[in-house]
Amino acid sequence: MKLLPLYAALFIPLSATAQQEQPDEVIEVRGEQREIVLPSEQEVEGVFGANEQLQDIPRSATVITESLLREANIDDLHDIAKFAPNSHAAAGFGNPSLPSMRGQLGELFTGGMRRQAGNNGLGIPLSLNAYESMVVVKGAPPVMLGTTQRVGGFVNLLPKRARTDTSRTELKARVGEWDQYRWQADHNTVIEEDRQAFRASVEVIDEGSFYDYTHLRSDDLLLAYEWTPSNSTRWSLNFEYYDVDWTDNAGINRPTQDLIDANLYITGQGQQPNGSYVPGAGAVISPTGLVAIDRSTVLTDPLDTNTAETYLLHSVIEQQLNSDWLLLNRSYFQYLEREGINQNSFVEIVDGAHTFEHRVELHYGENTSFGANLRYNDVLGYSQFTTEADNPIDLTGSLDQRRIPLTAEQQARLVELRPNLFVSPGAQYDLNNDGVGDFNLSDTTDSTSYQWGLFAQQKWAVTKQFRLTLGLRADYYDVEARDPLAPAGVTAKQDSYSDWLTAASFAAQYNWSPDLVVYATAYDSDSTSNSMAGGNVLNAAGVIDSQNFATENRLYEVGVKYAPSGARWYADAVWFEQTRSLRNRDGSNSGIASEGVELQWHYRHEQGYWVTLAASYIDAYWDDSASFQGTRQVADAFDNSRPDIIAGTGVGSPSFTIFPASNQQLQGVPEVQASAVAGWQVSDAWSLGGDLSYTKSYPLDFLQTVMIRDQHQLNLHTQYRFTPRLSARLDVINVTDQDNWAPVFEGGYFGATLAFPSLPRHAQLSLSYRF
Repeated sequence: MKLLPLYAALFIPLSATAQQEQPDEVIEVRGEQREIVLPSEQEVEGVFGANEQLQDIPRSATVITESLLREANIDDLHDIAKFAPNSHAAAGFGNPSLPSMRGQLGELFTGGMRRQAGNNGLGIPLSLNAYESMVVVKGAPPVMLGTTQRVGGFVNLLPKRARTDTSRTELKARVGEWDQYRWQADHNTVIEEDRQAFRASVEVIDEGSFYDYTHLRSDDLLLAYEWTPSNSTRWSLNFEYYDVDWTDNAGINRPTQDLIDANLYITGQGQQPNGSYVPGAGAVISPTGLVAIDRSTVLTDPLDTNTAETYLLHSVIEQQLNSDWLLLNRSYFQYLEREGINQNSFVEIVDGAHTFEHRVELHYGENTSFGANLRYNDVLGYSQFTTEADNPIDLTGSLDQRRIPLTAEQQARLVELRPNLFVSPGAQYDLNNDGVGDFNLSDTTDSTSYQWGLFAQQKWAVTKQFRLTLGLRADYYDVEARDPLAPAGVTAKQDSYSDWLTAASFAAQYNWSPDLVVYATAYDSDSTSNSMAGGNVLNAAGVIDSQNFATENRLYEVGVKYAPSGARWYADAVWFEQTRSLRNRDGSNSGIASEGVELQWHYRHEQGYWVTLAASYIDAYWDDSASFQGTRQVADAFDNSRPDIIAGTGVGSPSFTIFPASNQQLQGVPEVQASAVAGWQVSDAWSLGGDLSYTKSYPLDFLQTVMIRDQHQLNLHTQYRFTPRLSARLDVINVTDQDNWAPVFEGGYFGATLAFPSLPRHAQLSLSYRF
């Protein structure tokens, strides 16, 4: 569907009838519009305590309120970069399931409980239908939330709650270019005023795509119940069901500098050392030409299958025991099934993952918090990623040239899960007793883990201006892993492991004035290393590797936060130094260190305009650690038969490369990131807004042979309210039609193999009706 003719109307009022509305109608319009709530004006719930104001939290954090989510057109986890500094992210194969902060993957929480997510970010798309705001925090989760795998930071999604004060219904529809359609119905009904309410929200997405053979179809249902039997008791319950069918989008392969700068692609199908033109390890390409490639021509296949079904149940019981003591019981359950079978031989199947967590919290006043939790995770999954080969594929050729049928020799190193579907076993076996393992290993596992945790956090007011905070956490892990698909004739291997993981935080805060707070924080924690859906795998020796429970992470932060009383603005500045781990594709861990500065400023004027600014600088590098890439450099994929096109080395690709321990700059992460989001209420009926983002140039690969240049993107929107109930909004995304690029995957593994092209300029038209 083409909406380009509407661009010219972007700043033109869509109707003149609003000027004729009666005064009482104008008042109603304002009430329905719900003015912008700034990040500093919404409490942070269930992260650093029962409730905290942003300026009182001694960590770098950003609150994206419900109104900001709406105004900035936030659709997925990539969009948090509009508000949160140092949150640039790789494309996540077109469907990010985890956030990125400070150059590494972070965790995803829902209502303060860690949820299942992807394997190193390769997971399922995220629907925001069930959520009304989010909190973005840098660094490992605080002691109340528990030890985790990913420690770059985290996003806490706050679920929609039923409202006991008023019944209302909102219907939304959105249509965009490339046959993109979304519908949402959100209904809240009061059962007993100020006591009980029920809410249901349904979202249906049916989207085509600019990219070839790409789609997204999903159904999301939220059911929420709120019960407040007394002023001291509250029970919030919500259930989310999500079913999705989507496409893994690997972007464009062979990312040379010519591709990044001018969309020029080197043609020619790679040939394996055995003479086969089927994509495979060590294939070498003899260049046949240099052509302009359409940015929609990406590494996808119409026969690929990627589906998932999940449901989540959250319960929060809040009991004010007396004027000082608050008791919170938080419960979470999630079930997940996922099936990913791609024609390039990649397979990831989660044949059932169950996660349950219950946390009891006791809060004494504003200074003391302690509690305990139990987390249970059970995963059965099958994986196969050892025969993928992307660079040998010529995207300008036929679909058959993209497909990787496994040879008899390759099948012999795998196990048949279903007829003609092969995956890795869950452990290594030496069938012929020659001292060498006979199988390829991926992440196949049947694992169960229990995590028992105890935590405590205490604040001391040393003086009226100076206070200290100490937090401690200990988690005991008891883990079992089994091979669910051992080769015929052998006994399936299994192992168990237990360990203690700890975390400690210390913060000092000084109120320079009633409005100005200076703080310093130190945080040290252990973290785990898991596979898909949080499972645990057996290594080549057939045991659970102890290093998966011995990764240390440290964070130091110094910051200043300013929130002037009586004024609607907020600013902070943070310096940080952080060391953390990255789980590599082979299951090992590498260390990453980063230092940098982050700045935020949020402002709203009484005259109807508002602006939020964010900027950051980061120096991220390998912390005396090895780095892994599927190919050393893109030139290795080519021979030197056409030096006029590329000076190839003839090494071949993929050719798994381990770069020795170093302090090299971390690839795929821009040193400088900046963004601005603004809006203007021109009249009671008409508003304008937009956002602008910028990233400084950065290397795509470890050797820095290819650079992604300085980039920016401008998005604009206008909204008009025809009646107090009906409004329309037009968004134009990437207004200046920039040919931007991003890494496909976190950690740089595909830095010499793939790059993701951004969407060109396009438009979306939305309608909203409330009653």
